[in-house]
Amino acid sequence: MRDVSLPRSLEELWGLLDRESAAALYAGGTDLLVKLRAGLEDPPALICLERVGELKGVQDELDEVWIGAATTLSTLMEDPIIQRRFQVLRKGLEVLGSPPVRHMGTIGGNIVTASPAGDTLPALYVLGAQLEIRSKDGSRVVAIRDFIVGPGQVLLNRGEILAGIRLRKVQSYAIHHYEKVGRRKSQACAIASMAALLTVSDSGVVEAARLAWGSVGPTVVICREAEAAIEGKPLSMESLKLAIPLVEKAVSPIDDIRADAAYRRTVAGLLLLRLSEYSAGTCSAQ
Repeated sequence: MRDVSLPRSLEELWGLLDRESAAALYAGGTDLLVKLRAGLEDPPALICLERVGELKGVQDELDEVWIGAATTLSTLMEDPIIQRRFQVLRKGLEVLGSPPVRHMGTIGGNIVTASPAGDTLPALYVLGAQLEIRSKDGSRVVAIRDFIVGPGQVLLNRGEILAGIRLRKVQSYAIHHYEKVGRRKSQACAIASMAALLTVSDSGVVEAARLAWGSVGPTVVICREAEAAIEGKPLSMESLKLAIPLVEKAVSPIDDIRADAAYRRTVAGLLLLRLSEYSAGTCSAQ
């Protein structure tokens, strides 16, 4: 039997970590508990963060929004700030797992698990998420693209926790898009996914683009060349097709039980063509 602790404050948490430095931390446990049952992890103790109020909630802080790492995915989906300002993130949340998983799972857990197929990750990359890391000795801030270094690998030192996520309020991106391709229509792990933020002029020209792909590399893939290729051009099928070879070159997918690398590479490029659906100007600026 393992000891399970449920601290109610960060101060209590730091004391527990001093005594149980090798304990596994979790909030919803939707990933960790699966690994424990499968025998993939065997920590000496568990520390559950779901009762630490300082790690929960969505706070509007002038030019940015702070999201507590222990905030559940379903809570984020329903939050009016997320719905109004960060639609690309909400779209990723909508297709993440099942309702019970979203009810238990947390945004911090999805980040720290660092799965290349994580549905919140491409959205957080295009939003330029900054992560607040805390320990009993202080805090530091790191960009999400620097924090995740490989599948299941993050720059989190012993005694540190992911406390929150900071997002700058997005004002200029009128189009928020997220889509993933899986082996079934719902509750599927992504074979390939793409998040996009676009600013489009009244004449239909792409003025700014942020693009990120999931499940086609060891971490989320950012392709600046593809962004540059569609900027300054009409948002059309023809201009998007020109960027596909750049995407196919940037990604580095693998073969696994869900799909082979060649299929993933093709899908990653074709996902870009979905943006042509917005060329009729159906989306208005936030």
